[in-house]
Amino acid sequence: MKFSAPFATICLSALLLPPATLAAAHKHHAPAPAADTTPAAAPAAQPLGPGGIPNPPQVDARAYILTDYASGQVLAQQNADARMEPASLTKLMTCYVVFHALKAGTLKLTDQVTISEHAWKAEGSRTFVQVGSQVPADVLIKGMIVQSGNDATIALAERVGGTEAAFVQLMNDTARRLGMANTHFDDSSGLPSPTHYTTAHDMALLASALVRDFPDYYPWFSIREFVWNNIKQQNRNGLLERDASVDGMKTGHTDSAGFCLVTSAKRDNMRVVAVVLGSSSIKAREDASAALVNYGFTFYETVNVKQRGAAVLKPRVYKAAEEFYSVGPATDINIVVPRGQAGSITTTATVQRRLIAPLSTSTQVGELQVVVNGKPVTSVPLYPLANVPEGGLWSRLSDTVLLWFQK
Repeated sequence: MKFSAPFATICLSALLLPPATLAAAHKHHAPAPAADTTPAAAPAAQPLGPGGIPNPPQVDARAYILTDYASGQVLAQQNADARMEPASLTKLMTCYVVFHALKAGTLKLTDQVTISEHAWKAEGSRTFVQVGSQVPADVLIKGMIVQSGNDATIALAERVGGTEAAFVQLMNDTARRLGMANTHFDDSSGLPSPTHYTTAHDMALLASALVRDFPDYYPWFSIREFVWNNIKQQNRNGLLERDASVDGMKTGHTDSAGFCLVTSAKRDNMRVVAVVLGSSSIKAREDASAALVNYGFTFYETVNVKQRGAAVLKPRVYKAAEEFYSVGPATDINIVVPRGQAGSITTTATVQRRLIAPLSTSTQVGELQVVVNGKPVTSVPLYPLANVPEGGLWSRLSDTVLLWFQK
């Protein structure tokens, strides 16, 4: 997933009509602004940026980024590609690899995980598991996410990877696959190291991947507390209490990294992801995250213009069993625009002059150009919505003659 310039990212909309070319202005009615459930003050008035909306709020952080989840669009950023220590935000990648093991069936929530001496001796925050004991995997996952326990994290890493070192290889391989080009992990929990680093941009990619790839496991990030061995353990993410729209994700802190927080929040049909690195205190990271989240919801809106598999055009296909076949996008298409400007979206769809069967659903046959406020934003490929088989002998012969006259 790549981030794009403000205003809009991949989007698509067109009427279902048989001609091969269509240009139509679509009026999208913006949803009413959602009620702000957080007691934090609305973003202060600031100089207007592009699109006539205020510039992002000034926050206490060495680096930050705010993105729209559905489209990947960057709504605000500062030093977003600067390499920084992730501290316990590292555990988000540990979660991703563990969730992948759960989904693949190589780990089960009921599996009893033996606590090694290496895990038991882990520095920093702890879930208070005892060496040699066996703890269910689901308890260790809660300990890793809610309490940020390094002991629980290492125990899971050893269970999934055999050793923590092997598990870290899986973490780095996954980071590359997700496009986290400026990230490298040395351990599973986030201890300080010169070669253990990430960026706000990369953490936003990871956070979005967790929401997208593991919807069944994502609710763990909103657990407020849990009890293990008669010890109540509280979630360190204070925004879960301050804002009902916040449903994750993870805190982090070391003396050198400062106070860090990855936040995901959803209001109505819009989800945003905020990453704050290097704040000066717990309150500062929460205030910074709340300000960014409110900024995104206040001044932008997500518009789902076309869904995966929706027909855009129904062009003529030669030498096919039928004359006309529907084409459309291969994925859901979303766009982010300044709030109230959804009606400015227009699209122009085109297909190749001569489509000839057979065609598969993976064969690009055209594209849709997206325009916002009169400016081209992106072009989206169009594909047949179903495989297009060849027609019978007569259809093929008659269309061959027709094609001769079109040369």
